[in-house]
Amino acid sequence: MQSDAELVTTAVGGDPEAFAVLMRRHERSVRAAAVEVLGDHEAARDAAQETFLAAYRKLGELRNGSAFGPWVVKIARRRAGRMARQRRVTASLESQPDPVDARGDGHLDGTSRRLLSAVMSLPRHERAVVMLRHFDGLSVQVVAEMTGRPVGTVTKQLSRAYARLRQRLKDEEP
Repeated sequence: MQSDAELVTTAVGGDPEAFAVLMRRHERSVRAAAVEVLGDHEAARDAAQETFLAAYRKLGELRNGSAFGPWVVKIARRRAGRMARQRRVTASLESQPDPVDARGDGHLDGTSRRLLSAVMSLPRHERAVVMLRHFDGLSVQVVAEMTGRPVGTVTKQLSRAYARLRQRLKDEEP
């Protein structure tokens, strides 16, 4: 039986069967780590597939082949965490209540209707960060964590979204 280090060296050398052996050897621990994070066996199966794909692509960066097991489990936890954040963002966006006017009767005033229409016309990635930031009242840091994006990326997306909103609302002025 070959060690993980030997299999990594062979896989990096171009033998796909060596990587297949590594996958079979560590599949249970990768899926277990993903289930622990996601709490869902189907989603964990998807996370495991993404994990092994990422591991295969980055296998040449692994300095100590004998550390393949802990390394691939760490990748699995990160992938599963990213998937969990994306699922929460999607669920949050799908469950957003319609903003209502002060009367609370479910009707939007003209300004709120225009603003909501403008927000909904934003590209999906910008709409998501604007809604999380302003409708949910989350900080930029929390939005970044939930979406799995760097803080700088979220800040830039918000900036671009604000510019689009200003321009759209300006264009709609009578």
